[in-house]
Amino acid sequence: MSDSSQPRPPQSTAPQPRSPQPRSLQPRPPQPRPPQSTAPQSTAPQSTAPQPRSPQSGAGQSAPTVVVIGGGYAGTSTAKALDQFADVVLVEPKDDFVHNVASLRALADPSWLPRIYLPYSGLLARGRVIQDRAVKVDAGRVTLGSGEELHADYIVLATGSGYPFPAKSDLDSTAAAHEKVRAAHEAVSRAARVLIAGAGPVGIELAGEIVAAWPGKQVTLLDAAGDILGEQFRPELKAELRRQLADIGVRVLLASPLRHQPPADPGELRTFTVATTAGAEITADIWFRCYGVVPSSDYLAGELAAARLADGFIEVNPYLQVTGQDRVFALGDVASADRKMAGIAARQAQLVAGNIRALIAGERAGLASYQRSEPSIIVPIGPEGGAGQRAGSEDLLPAEYVAQAKGRDMMVERFAELLGVSGRDGGTHE
Repeated sequence: MSDSSQPRPPQSTAPQPRSPQPRSLQPRPPQPRPPQSTAPQSTAPQSTAPQPRSPQSGAGQSAPTVVVIGGGYAGTSTAKALDQFADVVLVEPKDDFVHNVASLRALADPSWLPRIYLPYSGLLARGRVIQDRAVKVDAGRVTLGSGEELHADYIVLATGSGYPFPAKSDLDSTAAAHEKVRAAHEAVSRAARVLIAGAGPVGIELAGEIVAAWPGKQVTLLDAAGDILGEQFRPELKAELRRQLADIGVRVLLASPLRHQPPADPGELRTFTVATTAGAEITADIWFRCYGVVPSSDYLAGELAAARLADGFIEVNPYLQVTGQDRVFALGDVASADRKMAGIAARQAQLVAGNIRALIAGERAGLASYQRSEPSIIVPIGPEGGAGQRAGSEDLLPAEYVAQAKGRDMMVERFAELLGVSGRDGGTHE
């Protein structure tokens, strides 16, 4: 199925979800009928399935409930966009929103930590955030780790993916996550030689951050593939990034899988020697693994379980509805729709929010379809280096552009504004 196709949205045969229970939502004032979606109109025909109820302004009526599972880039953007049109409940186990775009910078300079862990308290004006984990999700119902059940008219699955530290943290406590980053920073500062396994965007950026913070360190960047970055990106971009890595002294070994994993754990300060299948030996004092995206979708149950693909991603239709469902959507890293990037997640969030608004208003024919993004990327190498490519342009993005767009401030202000945090220091639970 092409990305530009406009098939008819599938009709769910599941019973319609129950109205939200009074105990699970804070009281809300009566809501006006939301405006029509301004998203591009699709050619989807009118469905004869029962229409979701629209919020009424009359006494005793309430807005539909939207439960958003996951408070990362996709989830926060979707919740924010729907806050004035529905009763929004965001479910997230972490203390704070984590701006993972800047996580590698925080490893090199832990003073960034308060700026990238941002409290959820300012995200929603009307909705609420529940600090808990969704352990079972079926159409219309979410069961939390605490045992509480949330009943929803619409569910948004935005649980993201796991990725090795330091690019992402697996800790829910902000204080514990900060401590882990500081410990890793201290370990790297004491290491003379660093091995980075995985020469994709994360590995390249980590190499640049380490050399920028500790210019004297010997950094080896290794990958089993024949080139850096990934197949979808231009050869000229890869060549420019390889040139910049060489200029700062990073040793790049390609088509060089390791015979065995290092005996030390990633991030552990411990000298070791490993060999590649080509016979090269690498001695390092610490190493990090920069590959291996694992979608977080093991909570799917009932009808939704069938949409979980063999690789763990959730299958969606062109409207980002979970396959076979009208009122359950999936987006961001956990969905099968596109590449896993914060910018793509934000674009998907606006589409999902618009489609839910259209359904709330009874405008099923107004659903917008998602168009897969052409490959675009910016890859910093330290605060001042890097390069990128932009869809629709043959020219590479130069280091100065990358530094202004990401390398210097790591997009902190943009997400602090989304979370309603004034100033760049954010807020922490330490």
